[in-house]
Amino acid sequence: MSRLRQVPKAEASAEVRAIYQEFFGERDPVAEPGTATGTPGDYWTTFALVPDLMVQARDCLLGMLGPDRQLDPQLRELAILRTGIVGDSRFEYSQHMKVARTVNIPEAKLAAIKGWTTSGLFSPAERAVMAATDELLARNLVEDATFAELQRHLSDPQILELFYAIGLWRMHGLITRALHLEYDTDTTERMQEVPAPPAED
Repeated sequence: MSRLRQVPKAEASAEVRAIYQEFFGERDPVAEPGTATGTPGDYWTTFALVPDLMVQARDCLLGMLGPDRQLDPQLRELAILRTGIVGDSRFEYSQHMKVARTVNIPEAKLAAIKGWTTSGLFSPAERAVMAATDELLARNLVEDATFAELQRHLSDPQILELFYAIGLWRMHGLITRALHLEYDTDTTERMQEVPAPPAED
């Protein structure tokens, strides 16, 4: 349950109502919570307290998931999953396990990502991306050797997109943890995927 007040549809500004329509359809997401992937949806209803930040969050997050990005979506998702794991955000981890499947990351790799350093399943490019992610999040730097390995596999624009994605999802993970949003209400929970509800016939 959010530590802050959520904004019901009747009180929402025009831009908030447009985003509610996008994510929740005709429902009031405060009175009838829930999203297609099974999350409560209180991330958006809390962000609605500051409409311009809500719009910015939607645009930034969805923009990084768009088809016109230069960074390979599988590399992006491996980085976001590591961001959720290192940042202990069950919400980010669970949601991006689902996104990772949509970009065809094999289940074996998804099962191995928590212990990627000892797994032989990942390519050199994937290992470089996850090493850089872990170093950036744990130490606020990327070692020269790790950066050189990144440059062997990624262009400069791709590296910038990678670091932007890591920072963006880390920020939102911090917010969900701090405000007890979505699946990050219990800080003692182990990292587990929360399954989506069964598909409707």
